[in-house]
Amino acid sequence: MSTATSQKTALGHLRILDLTRVLAGPWCAQNLADLGAEVIKVERPGCGDDTRSWGPPYLRDADGNDTTEAAYYLAANRNKRSVTVDIASPEGQQIIRELAMQSDIVLENYKVGQLKKYELDYASLKQLKPDLIYCSITGFGQDGPYAHRAGYDFIVQGMGGFMSLTGERDDLPGGGPQKAGVAIADLMTGMYATIAVLTALTHRDRTGEGQYIDMALLDVQVAMLANMNMNYLCNEKVPVRWGNAHANIVPYQTFATSDGHIIVAAGNDGQYRKFVQAGGQPELADDPRFNTNPQRVQNRDTLVPLLAEMVKKKSKPEWIALLEAAGVPCGPINRINEVFEDPQVQARGMKIKLPHPEASSVNLVASPMKLSATPVSYRDAPPLLGQHTDEVLHQLLAYDDAKLDELRSKKII
Repeated sequence: MSTATSQKTALGHLRILDLTRVLAGPWCAQNLADLGAEVIKVERPGCGDDTRSWGPPYLRDADGNDTTEAAYYLAANRNKRSVTVDIASPEGQQIIRELAMQSDIVLENYKVGQLKKYELDYASLKQLKPDLIYCSITGFGQDGPYAHRAGYDFIVQGMGGFMSLTGERDDLPGGGPQKAGVAIADLMTGMYATIAVLTALTHRDRTGEGQYIDMALLDVQVAMLANMNMNYLCNEKVPVRWGNAHANIVPYQTFATSDGHIIVAAGNDGQYRKFVQAGGQPELADDPRFNTNPQRVQNRDTLVPLLAEMVKKKSKPEWIALLEAAGVPCGPINRINEVFEDPQVQARGMKIKLPHPEASSVNLVASPMKLSATPVSYRDAPPLLGQHTDEVLHQLLAYDDAKLDELRSKKII
């Protein structure tokens, strides 16, 4: 539908009306935008997406001064056009209705039932555009006893079991539940929503039929526990936290070196032997308490302190070099500055730069999707609030300047 993107992109023919904010919905929309779709991001006049104010840190301009663009917002909103509309007003609702009729997909993450009050729910918009794909993202879904609760990633990580599996063992110092360092329930919901939207598009292309997609953070959090779910469902034993260790393999964990930390993942007896040989203690492989993985698991509380003392004697770079040469799976625990200095990350082009109206340019993280025939495209930095309001309403709805001035005077846009 859109003519704004190159036809070499996979989704350059599509237009998405993005009524989402914060992370799960914007992450989905950004994925689709990177693949070429035109995304119109609808925001509240005056304040916009909540994450615009989730700072510091903020993007800095060429003189090193903070702009108004929060780093959190910049993470999930490139390749979009920002339009400000007061969706609570009848005039604003009509604008959304008209934009939806010009779009292929609507994404929204309002509370259950809120858009129905405005006649902007799927049932209402489907009457105007039967082939519309409409994706709702909420904390708990459209039905069930929690449907009307607000959904927050942190709470869902706890409710969905993730925090019962993450964190140090309860019997060790610092033991207890731990959330992830990023909003994984939001991010994974955005990824699942992307898959669901693309599936619905395939169905529409084959049948001409649109459909409704009901995505819930709690559903996603439960689903993504993968093998830990199955461990419980197979034997009804409740999994516990193991921190940076592994329940079934030793050594498969982090160790402190003389100047940092490394991960050692010795998945078999041969790799374990090479590990201790590299550390100058081959007797730890000959000891009958430690020479097989079942023995090491049984005697982990004796073995791990011995390995920890061994690892402390060398630096992180020394250990990485030794273990890579020996064929023992290992890796550093990098700080984020080290991540972007890593030659592999650099070779894969994971940092990009785009022009920005307030800072001349902005550094962003590249999409990990690498397609040979229809590569992702990086067209625009995350937009300023309302940057494209006049442009979009002119182009798509044929609003003239007088109409725009009237709407602006009423604070509808």
